[in-house]
Amino acid sequence: MKRLSIRVQQIKPSATLAITAKAAEMRAAGRSVISLSVGEPDFETPQAARDAGIEAINSGFTRYTAVAGIPELRQAIAEKFSRDNHLDYSPADILVSTGGKQCIFNLLMAVMNPGERAIIPAPYWVSYPDMVKLTEGIPVIVPTKAEDHFKVTAEQLDEVLCHRCKVLFLNSPSNPTGMVYTAEELAAIGAVVRKHPDLIVATDDMYEKIIFEGQPFATFAEVNPDLKEQTVTFNGVSKAYCMTGWRIGFCAGPSAIIKAMTKIQGQSTSNPNAIAQKAALAALTGPTDALDEMVQTYEKRRGWLVKAINAVPGMHAIMPDGAFYVFPSVTGLIGRKTPGGLVIEDDVVLCEWLLEKAGVALVPGTEFGSPGHVRFSYAVAQETLEEAVKRISEAVDSLQ
Repeated sequence: MKRLSIRVQQIKPSATLAITAKAAEMRAAGRSVISLSVGEPDFETPQAARDAGIEAINSGFTRYTAVAGIPELRQAIAEKFSRDNHLDYSPADILVSTGGKQCIFNLLMAVMNPGERAIIPAPYWVSYPDMVKLTEGIPVIVPTKAEDHFKVTAEQLDEVLCHRCKVLFLNSPSNPTGMVYTAEELAAIGAVVRKHPDLIVATDDMYEKIIFEGQPFATFAEVNPDLKEQTVTFNGVSKAYCMTGWRIGFCAGPSAIIKAMTKIQGQSTSNPNAIAQKAALAALTGPTDALDEMVQTYEKRRGWLVKAINAVPGMHAIMPDGAFYVFPSVTGLIGRKTPGGLVIEDDVVLCEWLLEKAGVALVPGTEFGSPGHVRFSYAVAQETLEEAVKRISEAVDSLQ
């Protein structure tokens, strides 16, 4: 259509949101559907955050705020980075946005020029490549391997980085794999980044708080303090504090870049929601008992789910380190036929068939740049998880 820009025609809708919408349509039509497709915690927003949101409304805190966020929230975020990540930022080096997605888009709009490249290890979060395309940049996908726990290696980066590369994405714990980069792995990547002083490392730590078995978390600038001026660190309250709908993400980075990102935000959405900012402040400064309980619950579900998936012929999963996803290979199912004669040509067809046949919504690995896999979200009740796997197993048993 000539009325639409070339830019918007180059991108596709979010796959996870599309599958979730399809599952909702089926439910509305009376079908029993279990959605394991959405990346949303199944716990409640902490009481302190809810109370703060109500208080903000009742006290009339419903006006515009500073574009970059209220000062007290930015101060709390600075303290969070200092306490959790040993990173020293002033509130002026911090931007609060309408979700982590807007933070990342602000960065790309602020630094990418047409034709410049963004390095994206695969599997990747579905929005990275399309956001790069919207800024007229070129997404360069670097495939990773299951034997490397789906983590890009320093050697791989050394081969692909060049003077036209502007941004390198790192996501740990990863969506969709749940894998976590160790300090040693980040140090090795840092040694490669030092060869490229114009490169910006965009490190997406949204699942930072959801890590299992006491594994320590490290972020790129913490491990490579001399590269702090080349790093923008993204985080938020969506996953750790079960506040997806509140839409508060934040980031910290070099002053010049943060100022440029704030300028972009000022001309697009202006400030993030005032009420949600007060709720986020309460979440970041309040008790963490609910967070600890949530992580323990996810860890139990993870162990059960990996074992259950590996009992399904044709599927194989490795144990994730964090987040609330399992990303099994389904190559053992590709090429088989359904009772109705449909050939399971790839992971996309498999997910479509499982949704229709079993009433279970999964996301195909193709959408994450990793064909032959699917993503399970275990941010659902244990009994729901068990019923979903039972349905999948029965459906797979019917394949020829």
